[in-house]
Amino acid sequence: MTSQSAQGRLILIPNTLDLGCVDATDPGGLPDVRDVIPMAAIREAAALRHWVAENAKTTRAFIKRVGEVLPLQTPLQEQDIQTLPRPAKGGTSKPSPDDAKAMAALLAPALAGHDVGLISEAGLPGVADPGAAVVLAAHRAGIEVVPLSGPSSLVLALAASGLHGQSFAFVGYLPVDATQRAQRIKELEQTSRKAHQTQLIIETPYRNAAIWQALVQHLQPGTLLSVSCGLTLQGGWSRTGTVARWRQEALSLPDNIPAVFSWLAA
Repeated sequence: MTSQSAQGRLILIPNTLDLGCVDATDPGGLPDVRDVIPMAAIREAAALRHWVAENAKTTRAFIKRVGEVLPLQTPLQEQDIQTLPRPAKGGTSKPSPDDAKAMAALLAPALAGHDVGLISEAGLPGVADPGAAVVLAAHRAGIEVVPLSGPSSLVLALAASGLHGQSFAFVGYLPVDATQRAQRIKELEQTSRKAHQTQLIIETPYRNAAIWQALVQHLQPGTLLSVSCGLTLQGGWSRTGTVARWRQEALSLPDNIPAVFSWLAA
């Protein structure tokens, strides 16, 4: 789609949260995209030709699902999908001149007058997502940024947890090393207690069980601990209880479905 103004827009297209959670080869495996994405966002997606994404393959799968609801203005095989450069591990490095060049290239269609869709593997672009760098680059270039409503696993998990929703922090992933992970859990628990602030983390699904066990082991008995699994999917759930309760009650977590973990220290 070409914007009416001299420049195109950067449109933040929400994604579904079922990536990798269902069998895409099963005709009934993928739910109707309208179950989780508003029609306004689907209409914008169907009109786009230029995309910035973490993964071109999964983005084409998303566009195909959109095309099953509304006709695509640009055929799937002609879609221009550019991928984000991989961020440095930990996301702590400062932007380099090469990063600026990469962002400029990704936004070139918008500067030429075409709308560009930014899509995330995490639901909402820019939230727990490296696409935030593209959004910032768009602002610096004077490109209009248009966020669209859609699912965010972090916000849904926070809402369903019953924990403090007026002060919270997403702190990413915990260290893989067991000793460092235990120390980090204790540090975040202290922060939660001092600031009365909910802490949220995510993990690669195959490590769900290990992270859960570490949280139950190292958090204090009175701390409230919540887990939300498979939100927006059929059978998705959220459960909250004290660590003392969780030490007495076994919980089985799938190794192929994303989960969000959160806690609030007493």
